[in-house]
Amino acid sequence: MSDVEYRRATAAQGGLLVVAGVDNVSFGDRVRIRDHLGRRRNGQVIRAAENETLIQVFEGTDDLDLENTWVRFLDEPLTLTVSPGLLGRVFSGIGEPRDDRPPIVDGEARGIAGSAINPAARNYPREFIQTGISTIDGLNSLVRGQKLPIFSASGLPHNRLAAQIVRQARLPGEATNFAIVFAAMGVSYADARFFRESFSDSGVLGNVVMFINHADDPPVERLALPRVALTAAEYLAFDLDRHVLVVMTDMTHYAEALREVATAKGDVPARKGYPGYLYSDLAEIYERSGRIRDRHGSVTLVPVVSMPSDDITHPIPDLTGYITEGQIVLSRDLHNQGVYPPVDIAPSLSRLMKDGIGKDDTRDDHPRVANQLYALYAKAQEARNLASIIGAEELSARDRRYLEFAREFDKHFVGQGEDENRSIVETLNLAWELLSRFPREALTRVSETDLAHYHRSGEEAAA
Repeated sequence: MSDVEYRRATAAQGGLLVVAGVDNVSFGDRVRIRDHLGRRRNGQVIRAAENETLIQVFEGTDDLDLENTWVRFLDEPLTLTVSPGLLGRVFSGIGEPRDDRPPIVDGEARGIAGSAINPAARNYPREFIQTGISTIDGLNSLVRGQKLPIFSASGLPHNRLAAQIVRQARLPGEATNFAIVFAAMGVSYADARFFRESFSDSGVLGNVVMFINHADDPPVERLALPRVALTAAEYLAFDLDRHVLVVMTDMTHYAEALREVATAKGDVPARKGYPGYLYSDLAEIYERSGRIRDRHGSVTLVPVVSMPSDDITHPIPDLTGYITEGQIVLSRDLHNQGVYPPVDIAPSLSRLMKDGIGKDDTRDDHPRVANQLYALYAKAQEARNLASIIGAEELSARDRRYLEFAREFDKHFVGQGEDENRSIVETLNLAWELLSRFPREALTRVSETDLAHYHRSGEEAAA
């Protein structure tokens, strides 16, 4: 750590500080700043040129008197102190305590930059993670090591859904080795309080590490938060052999902070003003999740992405879709009908679902039941479209049955209580209650054995 302080700040704008005439500075170096009132701020070098150094200041550059600002370059990257004591704690976006408890001092300092897992060292994602939410567990199953984003929009309950996943998620049979890292970027104080109270009241806070960045915190802090959170997750997974689920909300706030800083730096903008390196920057974050060969632990990632103007082709969800392995899409129409969680199953997809369900993971009939539900729901959507043209009273009896199935499906399978934690067996049994509304010959995606075990006749279903 250098003892030299420089008083050569020449400009400050938008959380960025320019210092002239400093040699031997590297990209990513940690910086400590002392202002004219003696207050300390933290920073990181984001550009080291021959004549000037550009620093992003995590606490912002407001009220800085440039002539009386002292800068010390610490010759080390930004770090997070990791130890088993992380669990149950609440931190800021740069890893400083936010729970009125002292900092962790008995751990190891690790750089937050990290790196994507070497593809040659990866193990294929497998093994079912139960979230307690039927539309995810039954139709878009999450497996260990997967990256499965939630695509939402303004006004939709993605924060409530994220909190429910944190409260309920578990690995069947390995609950003691499961941990959650929760990262919230640009959230209001009300949302931050909701998250803390939700986890505390449900008793899961002791198994959760929280990183919170408020909406009025400097945007540059949001650029560090995902990397800080993943550093904690990697430690819990690959040092302590835990299976870690990382839930991040909202990656759109992260991308907007990236755009703001990139603009202040003078980077050339690309689509909708975002920098051209948005894809590689998101990939750098998302690809830190996964499983490593010969390691017991794993990092599974569920990032929330709110789509500006409900546009799934917007650069943030669009690029996220290229990097991740599926998506859970929330529907404004279902939300307006009072359905929670408003998961639209038609565009939702988990590309790795087949590797985490079936006889040895959930139940033998699970893959076929999911296929049958999708097939019936697709036909129900066709019936809905037809009814909108000719009227529901003109539909055939078969099409009216599909319409009734869709209504019951949205109400009872998609819809569930915010505190309702369904096991995968309960989800599959609920699916069979819906399938039993159809005669056996109409269910072509399930086997005869499945029908013999689980299908009920109309009389039994009515009883």
